[in-house]
Parts: sequence; C-alpha cells; structure tokens
Amino acid sequence: MADRREPRLRLLRSANVGPVTYAQLTARFGSAEAALDALPMLAARGGGRAPHIAEAGAVRREIAAVERLGARYLFLDDPDYPPLLAELDNAPPALILRGDIGLLARPCVAMVGARNASAAACRFARQLAIGLVDQGATVVSGLARGIDTAAHQGALAGGTVGVIASGIDIVFPPENAELQERIATEGLLVTEQPPGTEPLARFFPARNRIIAGLSLGTVVVEAAPRSGSLITARIAAEAGRDVMAVPGSPLDPRAQGCNLLIREGAILVQSADDIWEAVRPIDSRSVRSPGARFGAMPPEDAGDADRRRVAGLLGPVPVAVDELIRQSGCPPAVVQTVLLELELGGRLERHAGARVSMR
Repeated sequence: MADRREPRLRLLRSANVGPVTYAQLTARFGSAEAALDALPMLAARGGGRAPHIAEAGAVRREIAAVERLGARYLFLDDPDYPPLLAELDNAPPALILRGDIGLLARPCVAMVGARNASAAACRFARQLAIGLVDQGATVVSGLARGIDTAAHQGALAGGTVGVIASGIDIVFPPENAELQERIATEGLLVTEQPPGTEPLARFFPARNRIIAGLSLGTVVVEAAPRSGSLITARIAAEAGRDVMAVPGSPLDPRAQGCNLLIREGAILVQSADDIWEAVRPIDSRSVRSPGARFGAMPPEDAGDADRRRVAGLLGPVPVAVDELIRQSGCPPAVVQTVLLELELGGRLERHAGARVSMR
C-alpha cells in the first residue's frame, strides 16, 4: 500500500508552497498527487518558473528520520489534529510530534515572555504553570530561555507542550538539552520543521503561531515592547483567543510590553486562578472544521482580466486579502486563485494577518 504521507510531504516541501497555498491546492484539486501535477501550470499562469518539486527520495528519507527519532506526523485532516490550531487560516498542514499527544486534548494555555527575564518573573511563571496544571490545563511554550523555560519547568510534572522552531532532533538553546528531552519523554514536543532543520530566525514567527493557535489563551509574563512574545499575543488576539499579561514595574523595560498589553485591553493576571477563570468558559466552545477556513476554500479559475486587475493592486507594501477582494470586485475564490498562481510563480509573499505583497 502506498504511503499517503509521501505525496503530502512532497507538496508541502516544494518551493513556494506554504500552509495557505497547501490548503488551497488540496481543496482545489482534491489530493496532493493532483496538486503536484498542477504546480507547473499554475506557476506559469503566475508569470514565474515552475517551482522546484520535492523529490520522493528526499521525502522518504525524512519519513525514515522521523520514525528513527521516535516521532510521528500529524496531518491537518487527521482526527486528532488539534481543532483550535486548525482554526487558523495558516494552520500547519503537517506537525511532527514526539511524546504524549493526549496533552493536546486538555485545555491548553500558552505562556511566553522575555528571554532575559528577571528572577522574580521566572519564579512567578513557574508558580503560574504549577497552578494551571493543577487545574487540569496543559501549558504550552516555546522552550526559549527565561520565561519559556520557567513555564515548562513548572508544568513538567503535570503536562507541558514545547513548540520549537527547528527539527525535532535539534536542541535550541543548547542549555535546554535536558529540558527538551524531558518534555519529549514526559510531555509533548512539537514542530513543523523536518529533522535536521536549524532554528533560523524566520522560523520563530511560524513557531509562535503554533503556540498561540494551540491555546485557548496566551499569557505574557514579561516582555519588551518589540518582542516575539508580543507577536504571539497579537496572533492570539487575531485568532479570537484571550490575551493575558502580568503587570510589572514601569521602571523595568522588561515589563513595558505587558503593561502596554494591559492598557490595550489584555486581561490582567495575578494568579493561575485569573487565567483559568478567563479560559474555562470557552473550553467547550464549538470549533470550525478545517474545511471551513477561508484559506482552504477551493479557488476558482481566473481569467486574464482578473489576473491583471488583482496583480495591479499589489505592490511591495503588504495589503489585506479582504481589501484586494473589495477593490478588485472579483469573487473571493478568484482572488485566491490569482494569489495562488503568483505565489507558486515566486512573485508573491504572504504576511501575518492574511496580508500579501509582491516580491
């Protein structure tokens, strides 16, 4: 029997195919195999060369490496794929997991913060994590120095999920090697990157969206005004999740991000009970199926006039896809087709918040 993972991973690992494009391609063509066959045609319509398609041999080697590491794949349409994460338009088409996937079935709360966190903030983060797992929650964080590390340490005995920006076999930061291994054996380690992938800077925003997407709410314990933690909080807010923050001294630059979040409407947190009170009422809310996501709606064929109209509205400054639909007057599915073709042709770049720009 053919391994159904292989064509999916070939499509996902092909050039210019990101999560949104993957979802649109499989929705339009019905299977990864058919989408792979269509890539050259779509890229040509987008005015670019055919994208490099991942070789079957390379994908087979990846699958073998994942199995050798004691990990497994979880695809977007698998029944145990986390439904909250599936709500995101750019939900990862495939996750690589090592550990107890049952932790994702519990209410998840993200906890993030500064890498150069104060000792007091780290201690408080550990206390919050202990209190959350005592309530039956799973604590999700990113295995970074500082607050992330403290949150994992506090939650390890009760249930924690570490989301990393590298391959499942790569440790970062190096001093968290023992913690990462303990999370993989006693909790759950999650990534969307194939084995051997180093933690490059561009992978961290993608990791942050997984942290926020898995969780009913995101708690920021200590953060500077411009930091990855605030990116995670913004992603959570855009997804309709609760954003919570621990207040700090206005004299400490590491507290400015949290104080700013509170001023903008984030829930002020002083204890684990505050967090649990915020997320518990929406614990059992209904969740859209992956097929209902805007990004996964099947595109429709576009004519040359549609292509010119949509492409003419694009430039180097990111613009919301909704704005393109309004200004072009084209049906949403047609706009999605044009964007899909441009992306496969290497001419379009997707940004956070469902925005796009020309390369």
